[in-house]
Amino acid sequence: SMAFNTYSTQTSNTVSYGGIGSGGGVRNLKDEIVDFAGSDAFLSEEEMSEMNPVVHVPTCMGAVVLGYNLPGVGELKLSGEVIADIFAGVITRWDDVRIKALNPLTKLPQKDIEPIHRSDGSGTTFVFTHYLSQVSESWKSKYGASKSVDFPRGQAAKGNPGVAGLVSQTPYSIGYIGSEYALVQNIPMATLQNASGRFVKPTLEAISAAAKGDIPSDTRTMITNSPERDAYPISCFTWLIVYQEQNYANRSEDQAKATVGLLQFMLNNMTQQSAPLVKYAPLPKSMVGISLENLKKITYNGKPILE
Repeated sequence: SMAFNTYSTQTSNTVSYGGIGSGGGVRNLKDEIVDFAGSDAFLSEEEMSEMNPVVHVPTCMGAVVLGYNLPGVGELKLSGEVIADIFAGVITRWDDVRIKALNPLTKLPQKDIEPIHRSDGSGTTFVFTHYLSQVSESWKSKYGASKSVDFPRGQAAKGNPGVAGLVSQTPYSIGYIGSEYALVQNIPMATLQNASGRFVKPTLEAISAAAKGDIPSDTRTMITNSPERDAYPISCFTWLIVYQEQNYANRSEDQAKATVGLLQFMLNNMTQQSAPLVKYAPLPKSMVGISLENLKKITYNGKPILE
């Protein structure tokens, strides 16, 4: 939303953005009452079949981090399989042998683990469970990847702010949170083992590194568990999703042009370089190129808005 404010100042086009969670945003887009929806999950074939054609525009990158509250513990290292088993209720104690094996020099508390998850449907939950489904066969078969998952144990909180707040207040808890919230609140975050076996902290560089592979032209892909050597394993694109044909619900051509102008602004060098100020990672140059190409598909009365 910092970028939206800057855009408003520079163009006198007002952007009013409600961070209502991607589930609500996509619903509003489907009901044709908004200009765009923001999401960390791309629309499924099923969702796309229920609405007019859309364009997915990655504007920056985020990640899902494991925030924890462990009095007396500095660094915490976790692997994907261990995280899956914590949230599946298989590993229930901080001093479990498998957590100890990853943290041999750390004095882990002899306490029960309090997992914290989202109560509302969210792109964050989808990214997190998509990752767990790639690193744990048992998670994949039992829970799979979804915006809403029936977690077997722990507490639920609404939105990223809710989970971040509950982790901060609950000793011996662990929760999955959008990286931008955890970074702002200074919540300790676990160091995760990535697909190449290295332990990586969720730095903005490590998040950007996850997008270095082959990306399809429509950008509808997940980059969790990236094979890149330096990648943080639960990284994701943050998309703005817009209708390809902008003449809907009595929108004017000016409104359509302002929407495309906003997307161009989000992709320009200055905005990309300012992403770290709000704890998002900039897109690699190759991704900016793909996104700018996709803007050319956006039309008003069938005519491309960008010449």
